[in-house]
This record gives sequence, C-alpha cells and structure tokens, in this order.
Amino acid sequence: MYTALLLIASNTFMTIAWYGHLKYKDKPLWIAILVSWCIALPEYALQVPANRIGHRYMSATQLKVMQEVISLTVFMLFAWWYFGEQPTWRTLLAFVLITLAVALVRGEHGAMAAPPPVPPPPDNTPVNEPVPS
Repeated sequence: MYTALLLIASNTFMTIAWYGHLKYKDKPLWIAILVSWCIALPEYALQVPANRIGHRYMSATQLKVMQEVISLTVFMLFAWWYFGEQPTWRTLLAFVLITLAVALVRGEHGAMAAPPPVPPPPDNTPVNEPVPS
C-alpha cells in the first residue's frame, strides 16, 4: 500500500515536471528546464523509497509495470484537468490493456514475492552441553 501511495505522489510530481511547462511556451526553455528539475527532485525522493519498499514483496518487473499503470493513470487525469483533454474510448481501452499486462506480470512470479524468512529465536541451550532427552 505504501508503495502505491509513494508511486502516485512521485508520478504526480513527474507529470507536472514533464508536462506542466507546456502551458508556458512563451517562457525561455532554460527556465522550463530549471523549474522542471526543481519539481523532479521530490519525484526522485518518493520514487526511490517506493521501489525499495515494494521490492520487499514484488519483483522489479512487477514494480515497473505497476509504476507504468500509475504513471499513465496520473497522466490521463492530469491531461484531463490541466489541458482539458478528455479520455477517448481508445485511451480507456489502452488503460484496460495495460492493466491486463499488470495482471499477467503479477501472475508470472506468483501473486507476490514472499518476504524473507524470519530466523527462529535462540533456544538458549548452551553449545557444549548435551540436550536432555
């Protein structure tokens, strides 16, 4: 759950950094690049922990596919809100197909990767003494 929330926040920053400047084409490119880099810093600060946390329970491939679905969802909502670009039936069909890809990849490695085993607690038996029978 934390992984998904961090990825949503990360992709929101990424989408704003990559596409937000398109409404300000009258500004010099170097300003757009500088502002985008400043917006992208929090994106990385969220993306890295999301992947670290998620990799405890998912494969890297599963994380990437999950990230792509989140990225496209965030972008679709951003484009609708910020640019007024309403999703078409093709956009929605593409989203369904990508979601299907997530299901396929998720099933490839099992539903989720198993967390590492927890070692058993010590039994407090001294090393050189015989074990009572």
